[in-house]
Amino acid sequence: MPGTNYRPGTKVGLTTTIPVEVILAAGLVPVDLNNLFIASESAYRRVAQAEEAGFPRTVCAWIKGIYATLLEHPEITVVIAVTQGDCSNTHALMELLQAQGRDLVSFEFPFSRNRRLLAQQIEQLMARFGVDGPQVRQIQDRLAPLRQDLLALDELTWQEGRVSGRENFQFLIASSDFNSDVNAFAEQLTAFLDQARQRPRRTALVRLGLIGIPPIFSDLFEYLQGLGAEVVFNEVPRQFSMPGAGEDLVGQYLAYTYPYDVFARIKDIAEAIRIRHLDGLIHYTQNFCFRQTQDLLLRQRLAVPILTIEGDRPSALDHRTRMRLEAFVDVLRR
Repeated sequence: MPGTNYRPGTKVGLTTTIPVEVILAAGLVPVDLNNLFIASESAYRRVAQAEEAGFPRTVCAWIKGIYATLLEHPEITVVIAVTQGDCSNTHALMELLQAQGRDLVSFEFPFSRNRRLLAQQIEQLMARFGVDGPQVRQIQDRLAPLRQDLLALDELTWQEGRVSGRENFQFLIASSDFNSDVNAFAEQLTAFLDQARQRPRRTALVRLGLIGIPPIFSDLFEYLQGLGAEVVFNEVPRQFSMPGAGEDLVGQYLAYTYPYDVFARIKDIAEAIRIRHLDGLIHYTQNFCFRQTQDLLLRQRLAVPILTIEGDRPSALDHRTRMRLEAFVDVLRR
């Protein structure tokens, strides 16, 4: 329905990162449903709640978490679902949400990484929310200094060790929706950077990259720190911050590696290994996710040791995974 009018301040749920500039230009509030789910104290219960409602055990916990989270947030009446470039279960999720009466908007990242096709998708999104190119460009310009601050935070992580892997992860992962409040997020980030720059430099014994989708484990970063290792590269959260911002919005989202083929991701990770002097990589995979098979190519193409760990639902690290992480870090330290 082109040009649909939404009341200013309407919350728009996102199943993953999309051109958020369009939503902000329309005066609406983006809400990353993944972050809303995993940040909840009842995240584990929400997965069980979705299974009680009929979701199969063999469906990704993130999809189940999003579904149950929306049940508890009826005020999120509009949902943008990425039907190409993210989870293959999103199609079925859309049908369930549509049956509940939600206003569903689909968005596709073209697998071919074609500029014309991506431009068409962004134009359709703009038409749906009733905004034009100059309005969106104004928001892109407004976000540019904020995205530069996120790059600075990332540099403080891997160049100087003044920002921990956990802190890096939390700020970068939030850049998908800026915690639903751009001004407050910018103020928080500025204050954090001022404080972080006063910290002493730190050097980890083992420098790690965390690749793959954001982990569902609650204590991964802290456990690695206890082993003398630090995550100095958070692959996907860093991509959410748009480090490859182009001259226009289409170029910015073409440079965004996550929704396209794995080879652009491999190139990005290989560059990080080189310039960040990574000792090894931890590849997080989610149970029942198609991206698990990409582990084969990552191992073939990346020239550092890789430990692949797998998670199911929100929880602390299990004993077996802790032992594997300890052994991996011990080998790298030697």
